[in-house]
Amino acid sequence: MWRDQDKVTLAIVDDHPIVIQGLKTLLADETRIDIVGSFTNGSSIIDFLKENKIEVILLDIMLPDINGVELCREIKRISPGTCVLALSNHTERSLIMQILQNGAGGYLLKNASVEELLLCINKVLNGEVAFSKEVEDIIMRPSLNELKGRPQLTKREKQILQLIAEGKTTVVMAELLFISPFTVETHRRNLIQKFEVKNAAELIRIAIQLQLLV
Repeated sequence: MWRDQDKVTLAIVDDHPIVIQGLKTLLADETRIDIVGSFTNGSSIIDFLKENKIEVILLDIMLPDINGVELCREIKRISPGTCVLALSNHTERSLIMQILQNGAGGYLLKNASVEELLLCINKVLNGEVAFSKEVEDIIMRPSLNELKGRPQLTKREKQILQLIAEGKTTVVMAELLFISPFTVETHRRNLIQKFEVKNAAELIRIAIQLQLLV
């Protein structure tokens, strides 16, 4: 339940001023909420949080100076009592799970209604995990890669995968691992087949989702 005695202090973190203004407009008539600040990057909200108490932060995932997933971890380190509600257009299940693991109290898509937003704020204030309806559906639906399970990789394939993620060329990989470029390309093709992807970009994306890269 909403508390009767005080307003809830809330801050908005989003790198798009029009989104911030839209949220302020949506919440303008909500007498139970006091918007104490709006910020377009991670460093400014951290500086503000060190000097001010904030009960709820609406946090965008993509910011110009820091990933919102990592920023969430830092916010919870500085102020464990602050509730973080991720607010994003990103629908990747792995990303949702990552920010929850870093301490977020919920996740909403930016097309959520004001009713959903208020309900989620209320829920996190009461210690519940809160999602908009679309996010609930995403979480309940396992990804294709989770259904298939992790590919079984050899030690050498793991080394090649890491080097691909670091942007190393075939020639450089061959020199680092003391193998021929042909052998590197063979391992690369095997990785593409095992992950059932079309190119290196998809390979790295899936490997990150499966937490196979350090």
